[in-house]
Amino acid sequence: MAALGGKLTKKLVENLSAGRHGDGAGLYLVVDPSGARRWVVRVTVKGQKNAKGAPLRTDFGLGGADVVTLNQARERALEYRRMAKSGLNPRFNASREVPTFEELSRQVHIDRMPTWKNPKHGQQWMNTLRDYAFPKIGRMPVDAIGQPEVMMCLAPIWTDKHETARRLAQRIKTVLDVGRSRGFRDGENPVTAVKEAGVLPKVKAKVVHHDAMPWRDVPAFYAELEGRSATAAKALQFTILTACRTSEVLGMTWDEVDLDARLWTIPAARMKGGVQHRVPLTGEMLRVLEPMKALASVYVFEGQKRHRPLSNMSMLMLLRRMGRGDFTVHGFRSTFRDWAAEEAGAPREVAEAALAHQVGSDVERAYARSDLLERRRELMVAWIIICTQRMGE
Repeated sequence: MAALGGKLTKKLVENLSAGRHGDGAGLYLVVDPSGARRWVVRVTVKGQKNAKGAPLRTDFGLGGADVVTLNQARERALEYRRMAKSGLNPRFNASREVPTFEELSRQVHIDRMPTWKNPKHGQQWMNTLRDYAFPKIGRMPVDAIGQPEVMMCLAPIWTDKHETARRLAQRIKTVLDVGRSRGFRDGENPVTAVKEAGVLPKVKAKVVHHDAMPWRDVPAFYAELEGRSATAAKALQFTILTACRTSEVLGMTWDEVDLDARLWTIPAARMKGGVQHRVPLTGEMLRVLEPMKALASVYVFEGQKRHRPLSNMSMLMLLRRMGRGDFTVHGFRSTFRDWAAEEAGAPREVAEAALAHQVGSDVERAYARSDLLERRRELMVAWIIICTQRMGE
């Protein structure tokens, strides 16, 4: 077939920077930040609608630019457009070669992009495969990958980086499952076979304990913080009082705060568990927040750059400057939990709710409709009295 014309050239394909570069007629060269290059074609399938009733427009991967030339990509794109124009979905009708593991992985990543919790999560999914799978099996056709190839990826990091290895196994399994569903391979998923065979050693999960300040030492430390006017000091005071995570406090914006209702509502997108969390604000918490209004920023605790939050290291560095480098900011959550159990005698469900921890089974949580806000407010008032050594709110 004669070469088809377009906007791209061989030189451009080799040298274009990260981004999505059009060749025309729906064909694109996608260059990842890592430098990886792949072809994608966008077509509209005649007579077919998506779930919203709009014409079915879909992206299809045509392979990596290191193995599929520009002319080959144009020819494949033309084939896909002809099928779509005649009402055939290329996903089921294109005559495709078996893709490599890397090609299929990148296509799965594109297909699942709308489902990621956030862009960072999606990038982490791909980065794990890029770092630990692609160097070993990336160029292999997906139908050639079996247990030995899976072991090549997992065994070197199974013990030393077990959590990473566990996630890698799950992501390899997902790609190979998709490969089977699209007719590129058959038989049992080798990741499942490797796990069931017991050839990988059992690894005891490591529990990370954040060094926590004893709760009886908090009042003296809080008094030291009181003497500091820096934003990091105010942020740390607020973190201690609310027992919230660093990211939750530093990402706090004024539109999340209802001063009249004395309530801070953290949206689900900013919560580790993906569930909205309401924090009752006491008088002391509001007193800490008051001087932050003068910054007139989107963020409550603004950093050095205008309308940007403090660095996530700011409070930890403050602890070190104050000679408390043996403790961590996250550890104050444990400090609060120890006090709630040892001194306050708080019910477990109330203390755990204050920390935004999920308690019980899925069924139990389904029936536990209340977030115990008012009971948590009482507990936080008692905690503030301990921290500040004041007799009331």
